[in-house]
Order: sequence, then structure tokens, then C-alpha cells
Amino acid sequence: MRLRSLKLSDAKDYIITALLLIFAFALAISRHQGGIDTLRTVSVTSLSLLEEPLANIRIYRQALNTNTYLQRQNILLQDELSRLRAIQQENEELRNLLGYQYRSDFDLQPVLIVSKQLNGFNNTLTVDAGTEDGLKEGMPLVTSDGLLGKIVLTGSNYSQVMPYYNSLFRVSARIQENQANGIVSWTREPFGNLIMEFVPKTIPVDSGYVIETSGSSNQFPPGIPIGRVIRTEPEQGQQTQRIYLEPYARLTDVAQGFIIKFEPDSSIKVLQEMYNQLFE
Repeated sequence: MRLRSLKLSDAKDYIITALLLIFAFALAISRHQGGIDTLRTVSVTSLSLLEEPLANIRIYRQALNTNTYLQRQNILLQDELSRLRAIQQENEELRNLLGYQYRSDFDLQPVLIVSKQLNGFNNTLTVDAGTEDGLKEGMPLVTSDGLLGKIVLTGSNYSQVMPYYNSLFRVSARIQENQANGIVSWTREPFGNLIMEFVPKTIPVDSGYVIETSGSSNQFPPGIPIGRVIRTEPEQGQQTQRIYLEPYARLTDVAQGFIIKFEPDSSIKVLQEMYNQLFE
């Protein structure tokens, strides 16, 4: 059998055809890669546009949860702070009371104020001690700051106190700086000032002067602070002046105090009764 010889012209055609196929294949691949890149770009852009609002929603929900948690923590911290302040105030008041008890020469009965009625003219306080503790009517209720009132009713374990914010409350008082005497009562202004009357106009009185019990009525021991002078004004048509004073002890804040076991001097009381009988 005779073999056909391969000519150069025939090999040339094969080479050109192979080159053309390679070029076409490369062109097809390059076009396909461009389409893939374009598709990838479009996909990434679309996903980024969708991801942004979704991410904002996720961040918003996280912010709401964080805000709710912080609000709860804030409420708990405020409650804890309020309790700590109340404890601090109570500790300071107890320290003051202990210091007063140590300095005082009076026979003192510690009491808790278990009830307050401060919404009218006949206001009252109730303390957790009574006749079984040796308390009697007329004994004064005080704090380390000053006078609060006096006992008007006693039970075996509780007593009712008339505070200085009562339309019937009266106490003989004096000005510490010049020993001028007068009567202290309530102006009937809710949680307002007290007034001292029957002090002559000729006696100088300045703001800041201390008003204390005088003891002249034989109802309270002398020297219990009542309040400080804030202003004075002359009484129309009289030779006296009206003195306004701010109480030292605050009824709205007080929670405990002392009952001074003071009893009027019986001999003075008998003399007063005998004197009153002379004019009957």
C-alpha cells in the first residue's frame, strides 16, 4: 500500500484552523468571564442595597433592647439611691438624737412617731409610748432641733400629741438674746411660720434671734428651742409687736423624738389655783 505524502500547503491549513479555534475559544471565555463579572457586580450591588435597610432595622432593634435594659437599670439605681439617702438621713437624725440625749439634763423617753395628721387646724401626732412608760398629759415632745408639741391624751402604750401646727397650741416663750417674754402660737398658715405676741415695741428684735421656752407658765421646762426670728412688724393700735419665727424642728420630716418627763411644780400650781379663786 502506498502512503500519501503530507504537503506543506496542507499543514498550513491545519495550523491556521487550529489558531482560529484557539482564538475563538479564548474570545468566548473572555466574553463569558466579563458576563460573570458583570453578574457578580450587579448581585453585590443589589445585595448591598437590600442589606443596608435590613442592617438599620437590626441596629434599631438592638438599640431598643439596649434602651429598655438601661431604663430598667436606671430605675433600679434610682431606687437604691433613694433608699441610701433615706438611710443616711435616718442615721444623721439618730446621731443627733443620741447626742441630744447625752447632753440633756432632762429625763427623756425615746419615742417613734407612728402617725401624723397634718391636714387641718387641729393637727395631731401619735407616738408609741404611754402611761406604762411613765408619760402624762402636758409633757413636751422634742427633737434634737427643738420643740414639736405636747401630749394631750395618753393610753397604755400610745399617746396623742398636739404639735405647734395646731390652732389651740400656745407656749410661753422668751427671746434668748434679751429675755423678753411673750406667747408663741401658730398663724394657721399650712406649714408656715409661728408668731410671738405681746412683746413691747421698745424691745429691739432682729432676724436670727433665738426663741425658746421660758418656763414661766409652769407647763414646759425653760430653754427648749422653738425657732428663729425671721421678721417683725408692729401691731396696729397697740404698744406691742408681732414677731414671726421659723420653727427649728420640722414636723413634715421628723420620725422620732423624745418625750421630756416634766411635771409642773405642784406648789406653783396650787398658788395659781388659789389666786384664781380670789376672783371667782
